[in-house]
Amino acid sequence: MAIHPTAVIDPSARLGRDVEIGPYAVIEGDTEIGDNCFIDSFAKIARYTSVGADSRIYMGAYIGAEPQDHRFKPGIESRTIIGSGCTLREYVTIHRSPFERGITEVGDGTLLMAFVHVGHDARIGRFVTVANQTGISGHVVIEDQAVLSACILIHQFCRIGRLAMIGARAILNRDVPPFALLAENECIHGANIIGLRRAGIPEANRTAIREAIRTYFFRGLNGINALKEIESGNPLPEIRHFADFIRQSTRGMMPGDPKIIATLSRGAVPDAPAASE
Repeated sequence: MAIHPTAVIDPSARLGRDVEIGPYAVIEGDTEIGDNCFIDSFAKIARYTSVGADSRIYMGAYIGAEPQDHRFKPGIESRTIIGSGCTLREYVTIHRSPFERGITEVGDGTLLMAFVHVGHDARIGRFVTVANQTGISGHVVIEDQAVLSACILIHQFCRIGRLAMIGARAILNRDVPPFALLAENECIHGANIIGLRRAGIPEANRTAIREAIRTYFFRGLNGINALKEIESGNPLPEIRHFADFIRQSTRGMMPGDPKIIATLSRGAVPDAPAASE
């Protein structure tokens, strides 16, 4: 264990084996830091936070801070849970819930790049990547293996599905379904083919996902009829997850790209964008 003499660590903090804590870092009470973690200089791990083994938290990050919410009252016990193998880069901020026993959670293997903010009660899945200066508001849900580019703003209660890819500078006020690619024009542009391939999704399943996204967003069907057509005779787990995610939405889906809709309405086959191939 290597703890810099200027670090401030509450006696009630529980530190695992081989933890490294840099200069002027602050570890408050009622916290738990797993084995082999690295806490950089000037980082702060606030009360009621747990950090899983093999995680790295870089300079100036503030994890488990009190929420920016009028409903929060001092003395409320809510938790921030950071999984194992996470990387939280410089000046990441993560806020705990304003509600008693509420949870803000970041799953195993997730990378949050510099200046990312995660609001209270957000749930981020496993192996998610979020690029610099993206703002994740309260109660947002991001499923496993999603990839978010830089400078994205996400409204409260939005959901982003598994293996979705979000283009830079997008503003999300509705949901993005699993496996979809949302371009910088804030419209669904097709399937995240590169992400699907890298995740080991078989070719036949990738083809079915592309067809499901095309059917729902680009064929002019209403949502109910689109889901019926998507699910008819297709037992693939990815297709079931895609349909269930849409059915459970309370905010609705981000729109399909109108240029693709217009192209398909003329009977032409649109050129696939480079980012989705």
